[in-house]
Amino acid sequence: MNKLFNIAAAMTLITNIAFAQSNVAVGFKLGTNYSHVYSKSESVSFDDKGKFGAVAGVSLSVPIGQFIGVQPEILFSQKGFKATGTVLGSPYTLTRTTEFIDIPLMLQIRPIDMLTIVVGPQYSYLIKQKDKFENSVLSSEQNKEFNNDNLRKNLLAFIGGVDINVSKVTIGLRAGWDIQNNNGDGTKT
Repeated sequence: MNKLFNIAAAMTLITNIAFAQSNVAVGFKLGTNYSHVYSKSESVSFDDKGKFGAVAGVSLSVPIGQFIGVQPEILFSQKGFKATGTVLGSPYTLTRTTEFIDIPLMLQIRPIDMLTIVVGPQYSYLIKQKDKFENSVLSSEQNKEFNNDNLRKNLLAFIGGVDINVSKVTIGLRAGWDIQNNNGDGTKT
């Protein structure tokens, strides 16, 4: 069972657009994330390290009251990991880079103007995967684009974090955990 742990740190430029005298704001997001994979399977033996990737997209901030709101987003997100191990006595390195469309739907809690706490589910749709395998004998790279097949392309995660709001710029830090199993063969149980 593989799970992905993802931390996203993003600097967000919020552009306020007036919608009939409301406080609804549209934001453009640009930043980076750090993702890491781990396995609970004892039959899988490798050392893994996390990987940085790019994040970009748009967000919408919709206040419901003075201290609460909702924040849906659509993000392009790169995730992955780097693993090392041995196969048939030969050391290898595997680097996986995945590209997702992430759609978080977060509840905003704003105890003070400068601080927003965000929590909620995130749906992720895998669009592309690149695996690079290297050992002393060979080096290979495989790219796969996902269209309509169901192999590991849909994930559900829980995310939480904080946003620091300074004028029209927001600096955010989030952590996310997949809440579905991903067995690597298209099954989730």
